[in-house]
Amino acid sequence: MPLDKTPIPDELRGLRLALLVSGGVAAYKVVDLASALTQAGCQVRVAMTPSAMRFVGPPTFQGVTGNPVLTGLWPADGAPEPHVWLGDWAQLIILAPATANVIGRIAGGRSDDIVTATLLAARCPVVIAPAMNDAMWSKQVVRENVAALRHRGVTVVEPETGHLASGHVGTGRLADASKLLKAMAEAVRARYDLAGRRVIVTAGGTRERIDSVRFISNYSSGKMGFAIAAAAADRGAQVTLVSTAGHPVHHGVEVKEVVTADEMLEELRADIKGADLLMMAAAVADFRPAKAAEGKIRREDTPTLTLELESIPDLIAALGREKDAAGVFRVGFAAEDSDLAGKGLEKMKRKGLQGIVANDISRKDIGFGSDHNAGVVLFSDGSSHELEKMTKREMADRILDLVVPRLPKH
Repeated sequence: MPLDKTPIPDELRGLRLALLVSGGVAAYKVVDLASALTQAGCQVRVAMTPSAMRFVGPPTFQGVTGNPVLTGLWPADGAPEPHVWLGDWAQLIILAPATANVIGRIAGGRSDDIVTATLLAARCPVVIAPAMNDAMWSKQVVRENVAALRHRGVTVVEPETGHLASGHVGTGRLADASKLLKAMAEAVRARYDLAGRRVIVTAGGTRERIDSVRFISNYSSGKMGFAIAAAAADRGAQVTLVSTAGHPVHHGVEVKEVVTADEMLEELRADIKGADLLMMAAAVADFRPAKAAEGKIRREDTPTLTLELESIPDLIAALGREKDAAGVFRVGFAAEDSDLAGKGLEKMKRKGLQGIVANDISRKDIGFGSDHNAGVVLFSDGSSHELEKMTKREMADRILDLVVPRLPKH
């Protein structure tokens, strides 16, 4: 399965891939696949059956992926079960080579090693590449097992015809790398509409320093931004979350912690190059003290306190003027207490955005701090989409449903 002239599909770049290896002689061919995927920016984790380790040692796969290889079902102290963790983590699983033995075991629902248990715990698309002796591949029981897996939604890349390790000539060779990669890309494309995309999301309310213990901020919890980041990651995107808030983080999201508006802008400028989509869900403060005090302002020394405030530059408008932001689809958020569509449309035009999400902060059941939200999504093409009350995670997916078809083609 030569890879030197086989390009890695864009859909696979940046994805979290679990590569499962069973005990066939073709296991050595999968090393090059693991290496090529890793070099293309994929995060590759390998799990091997005991039989597979008789053909290729785990250090080989660790060397090409940079990650430890999973070989057993028992977790380290305090760690999650390896098969559960890997099944949750992976955005795509490929089993190669898939021997007659392992195909029969997974068709029967067995989970007696790290490979079969991971497949049973998988939450993502699965691609398998059978490889075995031609007589074994032709047997009815093997064909029935393969048909059962196909019926359950598994993508099967049929073996090729040629010289086999047994010395026979027939059908049973592991499929060529180009066929494996094509099947993997098609499985991803059907599930992950943001695969190969870089998405930047901001979340939380910025804090602007008054003195060493006080600051100006707002009621934003950051929950909407975290929900969007998680939704984008689940749809295959490479996600960077620039946040002032702290919440449990999706394992597919890279978090950059900031505090002030200036720090957020600096981080966005560093990350924006090469991004496809910016979702500006953070509530950036409109004003900050013109001058922050050194140390703590003490009440006994300052009976009255007057703060001089200065406006904070509009971050998303400033990014729009950056050369590196050219071509980035930018969506803002507008927290309003009336006329959502009108104020949202005005803000979208003023900031030069491609889209904006306006939500009603006057309602007690949605918005700041709530787990629910509602609003209207407006786009520069003139379309408007009402979103009724739903969880913020559901709303995140509905927003992305509207945004993804509008992203520029690669």
